[in-house]
Amino acid sequence: MSMREYVERIRSRGDLLVVDREIDPFHELAAVTHVAMKRWGKAILFTNVKGTRFPVVTNLYGSRDRLAELIGIRADEFCRQWANLAGLGGAAPKDALPLVPAGDDLVETKLSDLPLITYSDRDAAPYFTSAMFIAREPETGVGNLSFHRSMYVSDGELRCRLAPRHHLTLYHEKAEKLGRPLEAAMLIGPPPTSFLTAASPLPYDVDELEVAAKLAGHPIPVRKCRHIDLEVPADTEIVIEGRFLPNERRPEGPFGEFMGYYVPEGPNAVFEVLGVTVRRDAVFHSILCGSAEEVLTLELSVAANIYQRISAALPGILDVTCQPFVLHTVVKIAQQYEGHARQVLLSVIGAEPTWAKAVTVVDEDVDIYDMDDVMWAVLTRSRPDKDVMIIPETPSFYRDPQRDHWGKLLIDATKPFGRREEFTRKVIRGARDVRLSDWFREA
Repeated sequence: MSMREYVERIRSRGDLLVVDREIDPFHELAAVTHVAMKRWGKAILFTNVKGTRFPVVTNLYGSRDRLAELIGIRADEFCRQWANLAGLGGAAPKDALPLVPAGDDLVETKLSDLPLITYSDRDAAPYFTSAMFIAREPETGVGNLSFHRSMYVSDGELRCRLAPRHHLTLYHEKAEKLGRPLEAAMLIGPPPTSFLTAASPLPYDVDELEVAAKLAGHPIPVRKCRHIDLEVPADTEIVIEGRFLPNERRPEGPFGEFMGYYVPEGPNAVFEVLGVTVRRDAVFHSILCGSAEEVLTLELSVAANIYQRISAALPGILDVTCQPFVLHTVVKIAQQYEGHARQVLLSVIGAEPTWAKAVTVVDEDVDIYDMDDVMWAVLTRSRPDKDVMIIPETPSFYRDPQRDHWGKLLIDATKPFGRREEFTRKVIRGARDVRLSDWFREA
């Protein structure tokens, strides 16, 4: 399934808002997106974007249900199913990436013909936020997919934030040591399952496009690029071909990032644009930074990673999520013994030292996807002087020069093991079966 096919699928069932009125990509598009997403949570298609012929779709993957739909599972099954679906230990399906000729609808254009969207108030320039980089490890040739913000400078230059320890960053550094540029392509609107793999912390030696094919359940055809020696998914809407220049860093930023703050200007990688190819009727995919569409895939992949690792060490792990933000891990357990929750708390920060800044463990009767319910458990089942642990002077988020994210907060919000019957939740009989439309016109 291509991205445009998925857009049509959600359009047909009423999950797509369509805006035909002209909208300005300079802040206005981001503002309307932000307010509409808060109100309805649906995907949005802007058909008339000022200064470009390309329509813009956004919030396409901005819900847990839609992401689960891409791989044929329920939204509450991500942790239990992710490793099995990705099949990281198995072989890729036969002909997972068949090479096909470029389509007749493929045409060349230039970068400035695309929607140049400015998102946050202090952003230094328009940014490409949804562009998925594809590159190959300089020595092994293993393929990587990853997201990196890219600031528009000119038709021939983008400046990209390559964060420490990301695989593309390691590729770039290795290519620099070899004295050569790193070829890469930016994919805007690739097959939907690649969106999941690009946002997931998969092992260094795993080809992420092959994993995307496994998740899709069928081969993903690829075509050769025109200006670099790479293959890209054939039905990608827009492909920007280029290379990262070795030993070259230029000012990039400021930019309003996913944590809700501005990242200041700093020296970042330079991407030389060698060509842009688009489908004639291409749809441009945009991601509003900090929105669910950006952070939800990270939250899901981090939660699944934690679930797999701690389940291998401890019993009774039922589910894991990162709510309401990726730096807070919530674990649901079926208590097995006294102190079980404390072991889980400590195992989480061992399994995920980067993102698990705060960890809360709750019982099986708590909805971990509802922060009101999680906080109810914290406030009614934990003693601050007994059930809360603070681990000082411990690093967390990797980009933290001022150590604002150092330290760990661990909360045992489970029922006291020997008194669990006293903490049985009350139930309003029949409430789950009530349909409000049977009783109220407004519903």
